[in-house]
Amino acid sequence: MKSMLSAAGLATVLLFSWGAQAQDRYVEPPPVLVSPDLSAPWVMQLRSSPVLAQHRTQQAVEYRTYQRARNVRERNSARREYQARRQQVIRSLPQAAPRSPQAQSTQELAYAPRASERSWRMNDPKWLPQVVDYRSEHAPGTIIVDTKQRFLFLILEGGKAKRYGVGVGKEGFNWSGTEKVSNKREWPSWHPPAEMIERERAKGRILPVKMEGGPANPLGARALYLGSTLYRIHGTNAPWTIGRAVSSGCIRMRNEDVVDLYDRIPIGTKVVVK
Repeated sequence: MKSMLSAAGLATVLLFSWGAQAQDRYVEPPPVLVSPDLSAPWVMQLRSSPVLAQHRTQQAVEYRTYQRARNVRERNSARREYQARRQQVIRSLPQAAPRSPQAQSTQELAYAPRASERSWRMNDPKWLPQVVDYRSEHAPGTIIVDTKQRFLFLILEGGKAKRYGVGVGKEGFNWSGTEKVSNKREWPSWHPPAEMIERERAKGRILPVKMEGGPANPLGARALYLGSTLYRIHGTNAPWTIGRAVSSGCIRMRNEDVVDLYDRIPIGTKVVVK
């Protein structure tokens, strides 16, 4: 009897064990428990759940908020640095004629550099004035504008030239030719051509018929007029555009550089744009 019970018990145990093993593949495994120090995002990704989805969304929101805050800090820091440099440059230049408070307010509002353009290339020394080797068939005193390299060369004696970084005409507005400096103006007023006014109006930007000279004026501190054309070599209120093709055909320079060039050349100077 005992042997029969023992045999039956053994069979029951074996049958139960086999059944348990056979059913393991259909049984939901127990949840994985981790200690708090292991509940990092990469561990959380091992199992999808509404809680995890909410956690990911919150994490993304916090990251975007951090990015915006960081960018705001960078923008504010760069803006303060640029404004300090701009004020230093303005103080070092001969001042324009006094303007009415209303005109001054209008110009200061017009001067608003975009944050995306502040990082530009102002600190790249290649755009700063320097004397370089330059062989040319043109006589000393001639101005050569290389629109491809975006440099202006003032030919000197002995195979040298003083080189300045410049901004040039954007695609569709670039040009080449030979002209002479027909006039020179300090802190010139700006009279946008009718074609430019119409072109900008189509983009939703209204240009003034006339803008008095001053730091906010697009012509900057000085202007060299080229023959009877509408083109100028002039300063700028957007120095971050030096080295780029962004103008409507004029050659723009940093205000410091155009003042230096202005003092070096007389009316009648030959200008070659290529």
